[in-house]
Amino acid sequence: MKLQKILLVTLLIIGSDRLFAQSTFPSSTMNPLESNRKKIDSLDQQLIELLGQRELIVKEIGIYKAKNHIPPLQAARFQQVLDRNIAAGKKHDLSPDFVTEVFNAIHKESLRKEEEIKSGHSG
Repeated sequence: MKLQKILLVTLLIIGSDRLFAQSTFPSSTMNPLESNRKKIDSLDQQLIELLGQRELIVKEIGIYKAKNHIPPLQAARFQQVLDRNIAAGKKHDLSPDFVTEVFNAIHKESLRKEEEIKSGHSG
């Protein structure tokens, strides 16, 4: 389960060029602005789908943590994820601040879901 989470997160940054290549792009009759916007729309949709898949795994992790009385926040684990993705982002010319902001937002949502699951298992 941990490996699946790592793979999905890594895919988010490292696999973006692979996803880009697999996308269906508009014909060359469009002007470059329209064409590039369509490409971005396609990539945005893929990002949303990947985030959705990631959150399904977060749900599994949240259930496991709730059953085993593990707190949702695992600061050391998040720091590992952040450090690894900052390094991966640099290879794609993404600033550390940008990668940090993106993963902070993703982590915040994951914690929200895990807390929600924990609340449902207490009692």
